[in-house]
Amino acid sequence: MTRTATRAAFRPLSPVPLATLCRVNASRQGGDEESGLPRPSELLPPLDPEQLDVLAELGRRWPRLAPYRARTYEALPVDPDLGEFRRAEVGRGPFGRLAPIGPLAPPPSGDGEETSTDESPEAGPGGAAAPHHRVRRLLLGAPLRSTTLAHESMRKLVALPVLAADALSSVAYGPEALLTVLVLAGTAGLDWALPIAATIAFLMLAVGLSYRQTIRAYPHGGGSYIVASDNLGRMPGLLAAGGLLIDYVLTVAVSISAGVAAVTSALPALRPAIVPLGLAAVALLLLGNLRGVRQAGMIFAAPTYAFLIAVVALVVSTLTDAAHRDFVPVPPTLPHATEGVGVLLVMRAFASGSTAMTGIEAISNAVPAFRPVRWRNARTTLTWMVGLLIALFAGVVASAHFSGVVPGGDQTVLSHMARLTFGPGFLYGYTQAATAAVLLLAANTAYNDCPRVLHLLARDDHAPHIFQRQGDRLAFNNGITALSATAALVFLAFGGETSALIPLYAVGVFLAFTLSQAGMVAHWHRRRTEPHRRKNLLFNATGCVLSGLVLVTAALTKFLEGAWVALLAIAVFVVLASRVRGHYATVRAALRLRPGAVTHVDARLPVTGAAGEEAGGAGAVRDEGPACRGEEEETPQQVRHLTVVALAVLDLSGLRALAYAASLGQPLLALHISPGEDEADRFRAYWDRWGDHVPLHVVLSPYRALIAPLVHYIATLHAQRPDLTITVVLPEIVPRHPHHRLLHSHDAARLRRALRPLPKIVITEVPFHVP
Repeated sequence: MTRTATRAAFRPLSPVPLATLCRVNASRQGGDEESGLPRPSELLPPLDPEQLDVLAELGRRWPRLAPYRARTYEALPVDPDLGEFRRAEVGRGPFGRLAPIGPLAPPPSGDGEETSTDESPEAGPGGAAAPHHRVRRLLLGAPLRSTTLAHESMRKLVALPVLAADALSSVAYGPEALLTVLVLAGTAGLDWALPIAATIAFLMLAVGLSYRQTIRAYPHGGGSYIVASDNLGRMPGLLAAGGLLIDYVLTVAVSISAGVAAVTSALPALRPAIVPLGLAAVALLLLGNLRGVRQAGMIFAAPTYAFLIAVVALVVSTLTDAAHRDFVPVPPTLPHATEGVGVLLVMRAFASGSTAMTGIEAISNAVPAFRPVRWRNARTTLTWMVGLLIALFAGVVASAHFSGVVPGGDQTVLSHMARLTFGPGFLYGYTQAATAAVLLLAANTAYNDCPRVLHLLARDDHAPHIFQRQGDRLAFNNGITALSATAALVFLAFGGETSALIPLYAVGVFLAFTLSQAGMVAHWHRRRTEPHRRKNLLFNATGCVLSGLVLVTAALTKFLEGAWVALLAIAVFVVLASRVRGHYATVRAALRLRPGAVTHVDARLPVTGAAGEEAGGAGAVRDEGPACRGEEEETPQQVRHLTVVALAVLDLSGLRALAYAASLGQPLLALHISPGEDEADRFRAYWDRWGDHVPLHVVLSPYRALIAPLVHYIATLHAQRPDLTITVVLPEIVPRHPHHRLLHSHDAARLRRALRPLPKIVITEVPFHVP
C-alpha cells in the first residue's frame, strides 16, 4: 500500500451506498467456487444490511461518545505507513526458489531505493529469528503467500492414482478381513468367500453408480457432509461429518498398520517394532503435510500404478496356475474351526470385507481438481476406479481361494500369495514395497480431506474456528495436527493390529455413504423437471438402501468387537458440534450490531468532550516537558502516548475497544491486519460507513498470519519513535464458562510474549463478556 493510496482512504468521503456494500459482501462470501479452495477472508465474516445501518448510526453518535478527532496521519506522532511485506526473491535461500522474507519493506527513501533486509518472517523485535523458528523453517520451509495458492487441474491418468489410492489400496486388507472371519468356520466357512465377494462387488458397482449422480449434481465437489446438510438438514449433516471424521482417522491408522504389516511380512525381524514404526509413519505424514505436500503428478501417481502392476501380475499368475489345475482349489492348512456357519458369521464376514469400499467418495469431493469438463472427467475417472476396484478385489479373493492361502501367522494374505507365486526374489520384494508405499499414500489421502471437512464444520460454527486458519504453507495446520494426534492415539491403543482396527472401520464409512445417498434421493425428488431424474433417483436410492444394510449389519455384528467405539465417538461428536454451534450463536448474538446496541454503548461508555480538550484536541500533542527515550519517566509530562487499537471486525467488542481508546484522549490509530486485498477493501468500506472518525491503517498479511504482522508493525513503530509509550488495545471476548475459552483465540497473551523485549509497550485488553 502506498502512502498516497493510504491517505486517500482517510479523506472525508461520501457515504458508501448500502446496496454496494451488500453486493461486495455477497460476492466475497465462501471460497473460490471454481476451484473449491477456501478464501483466507472467510475468518472475518461480513456485516449484513441491518448491521451496516447500525454501524452508520453509531458513527453519527461517535462525536458525542468520543471527543478524539484525529482524522489524518499528520496528527499522529509517528508515520504509520511502514510499507508492505516484501515478496520473496527468486533464487535465494536454501529451499529452492523460496527465500527469506523481510517483515516489512520500508517506504522508498529519498533516492528512490528500498532498504534491504534478510530478516526471517518470524524474526523478533531485535531482527534475528529465534532458534526454534529457524528449526521450524528448516523442517517446514519458508512461508508461502496467499497469492501462490494456485489451483492445478489434473488429467484423468494422473487423477486416477492420486484420488483412488485410498480405495484401490484397500484390497491389501479388505479381502484379508473377509477371510479372517470365514476361516473361523473352517472349510465350510471359506466356501462362502466367493459368494460374499460377488455381493460386495455388486455393492461397489451400485455405490459407484450412485456417486456418478452426485458428481453431476455437485460439480464443485459434493462430499457427504455437504450433500446431507443441503438436502436432509443440519443433524444428518453432522452425522455424516462424524462418520467421515471417524473414517479419516481410521484410514490413517488402518493404512499405516497394513503398510507396516507389509514391511514386517518381508522383514520379520522388524515385527517387535510395529508400534514405533507406525508412529514414525504418522510423524512423517504430519511433517510432510505441514510442509504443504501437494498432490503433484506422477510423484504421487507412481506408488498407485506400481501397486496396480504388482497386484494384477499376482492375480494373473495365480489364476493361470489355477487354470492349469482346472481351477481345483489347493486345500488350505486350517486351524481348528471354532464356529459354525450361520447367518451371523456370514454377516460379519460381509461387513468386514466391505471395508474394501473405503475411499470411493474421494473423487466426488475433488471434482474441481479435474480439467474441464470437470464433472465429466470426474465421472469417467470414478468409473475407471470402480472397475479396477471390483476387478482387484474379486481377483485377490479368487486367487486366495484357488491357491489355498488363508490368514494366519506373521504374513499378510498378499505377502503369502506373492511368496508362493513369485518366490522370495525381486518380484516378491517389489510387491511388498509397492503395497507399503500405496498404503502410506492412502493414509495421506485422509490428510487432504479431513482438514477440509473440519474447515467446513468450522465455517458452519460446528467446530472451533482455529480449523479455518491456513498455516504458513497454505495447509490447514490445526486440522492436520488434530488428525495426526487422534490417529496416533488410535494406532497406539490397538497395538497397530489391522485386524483389531477393522471392526471400527465400516460403521463410519457406510454411515457417510448412506446419508450422502439419502441426500441425493431428496435432491432428485425436489428437482422434478431435471432430465433423467427418475434414473438418477433409482441409482441413488439403490445405493442408499444397500449402504444402509451394510451399516446396520456392521453395527450389529461388530458391535462388541469395537463398532461401539465408533458409534460412541460419532454420538459424542454430534453433541459437541451442536454445543459449539450454540456457543458461537450466543457470542455472535452478543457481538452483533443491532438497533438496541446504540443505547447500550451510550450507557456503558459515558465519555464527555473534556478529555479531548484537555489532551490538546484534534489529536495534538502538547510539549509538556522533556521526553524520555528509555524507561525513565518520572512525571506524567514526560510520557508521550500513542494508542493503537487492533481490530479484526467491526462488531460490538471492536467498537467498545475503539471507544475506550478514544476516551483516553491520546493520539489514536486503528490497525487492521487483513488476510487479503478483497477483505481489506471490504473493511475500508465499513470504516467509511461508520464515519472515518479515527485514522485507519490496513496491513496486508500475505501469509494469513495475524499476530506476526502485528508484532512486526508495533516493533517498527517503536523503532521509529523509541520515546513513545505505545499502548496496544485489543478487544477480548470473555465467555461465561471457562471451557468455552478453548473456542476463542488468545492473541493478547501471544502478543505480550512477543513484545516483552521492547520497552514502553503496553498491552491492554478490553473485555466483552458474553453469556
